[in-house]
Amino acid sequence: MNTIKASELKPLLTAEDEIALLDVREQGQYGEGHPFFSIPFPYSRLETLAATLLPCKSTRIVVFDDADGVSAKAAAALTGLGYRNVAELEGGAPAWAAAGYTLYKGVNVISKTYGELLEHVADTPRMTAAEVNALRERDPSVVVLDGRSPAEYSKMSLPGALCCPNAELGYRIQSLVPDESTTIVINCAGRTRSILGVEGLRVLNTKNPVIALENGTQGWCLAGLDLDHGVSPQTLPDPNDEQIAALGATARALISASGLELVSLETTNQWLRDDERTTYLLDVRTKAEFSVAHFPGAHHAPGGQLVQATDQYVAVRNARIVLSDDNRLRAATTAIRLQD
Repeated sequence: MNTIKASELKPLLTAEDEIALLDVREQGQYGEGHPFFSIPFPYSRLETLAATLLPCKSTRIVVFDDADGVSAKAAAALTGLGYRNVAELEGGAPAWAAAGYTLYKGVNVISKTYGELLEHVADTPRMTAAEVNALRERDPSVVVLDGRSPAEYSKMSLPGALCCPNAELGYRIQSLVPDESTTIVINCAGRTRSILGVEGLRVLNTKNPVIALENGTQGWCLAGLDLDHGVSPQTLPDPNDEQIAALGATARALISASGLELVSLETTNQWLRDDERTTYLLDVRTKAEFSVAHFPGAHHAPGGQLVQATDQYVAVRNARIVLSDDNRLRAATTAIRLQD
């Protein structure tokens, strides 16, 4: 089996060629420390993950473990699945650290880092839990929108908050908050999706005052405030015909201003058949919309989650990513963040 040293691998992670650095340890081990650009890819789920995260069999793949022999099994399994360019990181995660390179704790580290940088650059408006609670007491019209997934919302949510995953905010905001003078607070579990939600609305020039809840439901709880548990997400309102037309125009302007590339279905299908490059076709709409109909070959990756947890949907650095929706707005707002 081919091997690669940490010193040889590191420059490849910031080069222009495709590469997938896969941490084949289990999730708990991954969370205790991993290279910045590594992807959680536990050996126990290897075959399932490979089917969606590694669509191109010629992709350069490097696997690593805790120097305990798991990466050899993973490399052999991937080779058995037809992957032609697989190598092991010599010495695994311990060797990476021994070479003087950092192991980062936690999950979704790349996306969370992006959120922190975005907040710094954009100076995202934010309030603490105590400040938001006081604001709601003074102004009952304040609308709190929870930018997480419906499943996370059901586990715990702010009292009175509405469930609206981040990618849906721009698409549904006029239906949810028709009065442009209403203050909107975006919350998540911690920080990242609150920041991304606010900045997603700001990039659309939303006229409402929009604020991020600092530290999300965790901060709310730590401030001694009560959370709701087991609340079922409300049905998201569909935009009316007039709103859909306006959203389509906004999407076109946003695509042009941001320099996003538009690609035809024919070209996308050619890319998906290309056995020398990796292409991901990701549908960023809601699960219900995806279930009704989607492009052949597409995988469901709700836009807010895709930006928050990119490593759960995209394993290959420098791959081509094609986003699809219905009128381009959700794809465009998601693409802007991935492009950054």
